[in-house]
Amino acid sequence: MPHRPSPFTPLTAIVVIAASMLVGCAGAEAEPPAETAGYDDHGAVDGATEVSEPPLAVVTIDANGAVRQLDLLDETTDELGSVSPANRATSDGRYVFADTDEGLSIVDSGRWTWDHVDHFHYYRAEPALLGEVPGRGPAAVATTLSSTTGSTGVFFADSGEAVLLDTAAMAKGELVERFRLKVDPHAGMIVPVGPYALVTQPQHGVAASVSVLDQEGMPDAGATAACVDARGTITTRVGAVIGCADGALLATLADGAVRLERIPYPEGTAAPPATAFAGRDGRPTVAGVAGDSGIWLLDTRERTWTLLPVDRPIVQATAVDDEAHHVLALAADGRVIVIDGGTGTLLAQTEPLVAESLATDAGIPTLVADHPRAYLNGPAERVVYEIDFADAARISRTFPAATEPTLFAETGR
Repeated sequence: MPHRPSPFTPLTAIVVIAASMLVGCAGAEAEPPAETAGYDDHGAVDGATEVSEPPLAVVTIDANGAVRQLDLLDETTDELGSVSPANRATSDGRYVFADTDEGLSIVDSGRWTWDHVDHFHYYRAEPALLGEVPGRGPAAVATTLSSTTGSTGVFFADSGEAVLLDTAAMAKGELVERFRLKVDPHAGMIVPVGPYALVTQPQHGVAASVSVLDQEGMPDAGATAACVDARGTITTRVGAVIGCADGALLATLADGAVRLERIPYPEGTAAPPATAFAGRDGRPTVAGVAGDSGIWLLDTRERTWTLLPVDRPIVQATAVDDEAHHVLALAADGRVIVIDGGTGTLLAQTEPLVAESLATDAGIPTLVADHPRAYLNGPAERVVYEIDFADAARISRTFPAATEPTLFAETGR
């Protein structure tokens, strides 16, 4: 496997070029964006069965690393095995990435949806524990809208290693690094955009700019943009988002190259910037907490921010982005609140469902928006809630857990 010195850290950086190469690109703001390699196969992979409806499930990981998957259709639970005890988990709707600070364990739920714009394809395969990507320090994961093509980015803060994984290989049960490069350690990220990737560059230990890398992990000439205190990323139907202190960068593909656009916060705003984003899969609008000022909504199609004031402290926010403009938030007292994203009006709220979890270190409650339901885990309460947010935040189902569902993700969407 060939090696090449990296221009980012002159003394120590090494780029490891994987034998596989990225393929495919799309036009600017194409819907769906960027990840169109293998698009004609409609997301099918060997060994998978196409089904007639979304094969929805939730994956939980307890404090000892035991992985379980609850089928939301027949309410059965499968024991998938164990990973190293993890501190955080993220998901792209198929894979669950469990961060141990000494590596990243990857769980394949074996369930996914292929978005074909005007219709969808749904698949089930055998779930599997794919293994671990080695690295040091908290791992930031950046995914795309495709779980069978393109790439997945992993950045290890303590070592400054940026790893781009081959998502198509993951779909076949293999962990293949397209490349691994090293920059100065910082809380950074590497974000896939079609056949390219964005990597943060630090200044004084803090992410300060973003550079575009080609499919071999080398800088694309002149393709950089300032992004002070870069934190938080998500891929929408429009493109990839990275949060900055003064707004967001939106990365799309235009004429086979990455186009970086700045979406500044509204002039005169004093609200803190969003440092994490969440929303329903495949939708253009996402949400982020604006400190004590409320919720930021970022519409990536319109390139606009909207600040929604909230009458209480919140810890998470997510945009459903449906016709009714529902925005969901987990309040600091453990309630789920439902807000009209157009007016900021409080529409409904639950009882304090996860107050004990938020008051202890039992685990991290995570609120996931879907349509027409939302899901919330209560680690201390040992339960997963299904919430009908459009029906006065009614608790439609509860799923008791055998052990504390410390980490949680919805899969199959």
